[in-house]
Amino acid sequence: MSELTLITDMAQVPAFSTEAEEADFWATHALAEHLLGAQHADTDLLPPTRPRKSHPTSLRLGTDLERRLRHLAELKDTSYQTLLKEFVLERVYEEEKRLGVI
Repeated sequence: MSELTLITDMAQVPAFSTEAEEADFWATHALAEHLLGAQHADTDLLPPTRPRKSHPTSLRLGTDLERRLRHLAELKDTSYQTLLKEFVLERVYEEEKRLGVI
């Protein structure tokens, strides 16, 4: 898994125009420990957070596959990470059905 960029000051967090943009940012960044502690001490210091429903993972894709995935995502007006998650979820479901897990 690649190293996360540590956010040491809330001024380093940009304003996001979309939820996908925010998700892309937080997939590669993390808050420093002192900012996480500040969240409990003074909630005005940090933006509202929601519970994490996913776990970041690293995956190496060939250049051509990534290019094709990004192109499909653009056509569907979504991020390529979101599209990739949808593809994986669909395939896992099909395998579970095939193996009688569900």
